Amino acid sequence: MRVLIVTKKERSESNTNYAQGGIASVEHQTDSLEAHLEDTLIAGAGLCHEDAVRVLVEEGPERVKDLISLGARFTTTRGGQLHLGREGGHSANRIVHAKDFTGRELERALLHAVQENPRITIIENHFAVELLTDHQKVSPRIRKDSSHKSLSCYGAYILDEATGRVSICRANVATMIATGGAGQVYLHTTNPLIATADGVAMAHRAGAKIGNMEFIQFHPTTLYAPEANSFLISEAVRGAGGILLNRKRERFMKSYDPKRMELAPRDIVARAIDAELKRRGDDYVYLDVSHLSARAIRHEFPSIYKRCKELGIDITKEPIPVVPAAHYSCGGIVASLEGTTNIDRLYTSGEASMTGVHGANRLASNSLLESLVWSRRAAEHLLKNAATINKAVRLLEWDDSGTENAEEWIYISHDRREVQELMWDYAGIVRSNYRLERAHRRLKLIRNEIEDYYRRTKVTVPLLELRNIAEVALLIVRSALRRKESRGLHFTTDFPSKDDKHWLHDTIV
Repeated sequence: MRVLIVTKKERSESNTNYAQGGIASVEHQTDSLEAHLEDTLIAGAGLCHEDAVRVLVEEGPERVKDLISLGARFTTTRGGQLHLGREGGHSANRIVHAKDFTGRELERALLHAVQENPRITIIENHFAVELLTDHQKVSPRIRKDSSHKSLSCYGAYILDEATGRVSICRANVATMIATGGAGQVYLHTTNPLIATADGVAMAHRAGAKIGNMEFIQFHPTTLYAPEANSFLISEAVRGAGGILLNRKRERFMKSYDPKRMELAPRDIVARAIDAELKRRGDDYVYLDVSHLSARAIRHEFPSIYKRCKELGIDITKEPIPVVPAAHYSCGGIVASLEGTTNIDRLYTSGEASMTGVHGANRLASNSLLESLVWSRRAAEHLLKNAATINKAVRLLEWDDSGTENAEEWIYISHDRREVQELMWDYAGIVRSNYRLERAHRRLKLIRNEIEDYYRRTKVTVPLLELRNIAEVALLIVRSALRRKESRGLHFTTDFPSKDDKHWLHDTIV
């Protein structure tokens, strides 16, 4: 079987490449699978699917071994054992890492393995416009009101960014969406510019079920530097002993979570910082590691040390100014334990998916592990079923007749900024019905304007990304409006308490 990987930028450009923390995996006799399971369930605030979490923790250690066999070089102790870090919400040291650039090392090892495999081809700078389903068959034989359960996926329309030409990319066996997250839906994010929720938006338009989009994780600590791009200050910094201080140099977490303090789950820490900023009217708080060994800081966090030093901050001597930023989407395309979706021949993995592992809040460093486990399970499921798939399907070619080359960059950039500001102001860390309803009204107008523009003009990457951002922004807001409680990452002032009686279930669109 041959595999084609289509990516809209260079092959290494992904959220994974920027992941600092590591991979949560039980690797020491002082830890246990049950402890990892319990930590994940607690962080997920009642919405984790326990069967999915059990799959994650039980198969995780084998996936780490797979990476090592592929050449991934993780940080080790002097005795040659894996060095295990600790992050917020974990009851034991279980974070396998490559200093503070784990994602980059993961990408390096995997891309090398891909390059060595003649059956895998990567096409860079190509953008997936829409999934091809039965609606794009030459003779579709489906009713407009038919159930999406009857749909199959046959690939996607792909835009060649160099030529502007859209053509069919046929998947004779199956298609997997592994397009990452939705950080660029928000004004402030740790995510790179590519994280525009393309896979979730495409899948939603094609008829896939989307789940739990109201649960957006805001990383508590990103570098506050208005003159520079957002830069994540890893969870591991707090795990190593970093403390949070307000501008008066007061340690404030004792007022919000006195038992766990800085090691509380991310949603609690992010809301605590948000509350502290609003209470005092400040733009940022401090994360301080200057009381730790300077040598240890430079050794364990070389990327963070270097980046801060470039901006004039010596983290071995002074505190780091930080603010929360949109970081991770716990929702996405609803996936089974095998990575399948409600559209036949369509799989999904990673942050674009909703496997049930994260529930209402992701436990730190479970995300890379989830990607590894579900990608492997999807591949195994596909291999078992490949022989039964019908490959003889005729599909309609892309038709852009009657459209114009009328891209107006100011129009696109303005709408993108407006969507991001609406989401930051009204669907951020703290929400309310009034804020969400206001965002919903405006987002519907913007989305309709974008759709009209999309149908009149030849497609470009900025336009397609804007279209996807607006689509997913609406999904987040609609999901948030449905949930009449506060749980995990979703906090609303109208319903500040958790309500297990009525809301102990996923939000499915």
